[in-house]
Amino acid sequence: MRSNLLPLFRRSLGDSWRSLIGWSAGVAGALFLYLPLFPSLGGSESQMAKLISTLPPQLVRTLNYGNITTGAGYTESTFYGLIGFLLITIAAVAWGTAAIAGDEENGSLELTLAHGVSRQQLVLERMLAIAVRLAWLALLSALIVLALNAPSELHLTVANEAATAAAYLGLGLLAATFALAVGALTGRRIYATSAGAGIAVLGYVLNAVGNQTQSLDWLRDISPYGWAFHHTPLTNGADWGGLGLLYGFSILFVIVAVIALRRRDIAG
Repeated sequence: MRSNLLPLFRRSLGDSWRSLIGWSAGVAGALFLYLPLFPSLGGSESQMAKLISTLPPQLVRTLNYGNITTGAGYTESTFYGLIGFLLITIAAVAWGTAAIAGDEENGSLELTLAHGVSRQQLVLERMLAIAVRLAWLALLSALIVLALNAPSELHLTVANEAATAAAYLGLGLLAATFALAVGALTGRRIYATSAGAGIAVLGYVLNAVGNQTQSLDWLRDISPYGWAFHHTPLTNGADWGGLGLLYGFSILFVIVAVIALRRRDIAG
């Protein structure tokens, strides 16, 4: 009986372990590359502070470099808000697209459903596998940041790092579930990929524009990127409202995917 427990979930994890190792290496590599540099770059009178002062203010606000001379600001700006955001978004969109739209285009989705698997089961188990992989990337990032915390003189707290990792995971889940939902609605990889990448890019752009002037500050309130990082969780702790929006919309998109796939004619 145990061998029949969550078969699609186990199969998805088994088929994706190589890619997960690659994405894990990317996350680890970025952190080990950037964070150890902080002691030589941080500080109000440092080389980094002088460099930032020479940049256009609009660029500094767009990249959230205003607090980059603090350990929390540096970690959030260089990894979580930029390189790490890019990595988890690409992984999330790729996995979310492949889960339904990818299999439908290559013909394997219909074959899977022919083996007595319900459409609801397929969506939920494959999404669970994606969530586990994304959660691992978020956990790995948190563990490495905490391991480098003292050597890199970042002065971060465990609670704030956990809040940031939760926001980081929420961004990945949002992109993945939106790609999944659009894939279930259309059965087309191009639409699913565009949707997942689009919601991430749009969120980043809205947050960046909202940073430019106080009159546009409201844009950050409708930006998924803003929900995650506008309140700088690495400095101030969890923003429960923002986390609620990220995870709430992710759940909503999974429900949409289930309903959409149950109503569509896959063979047609």
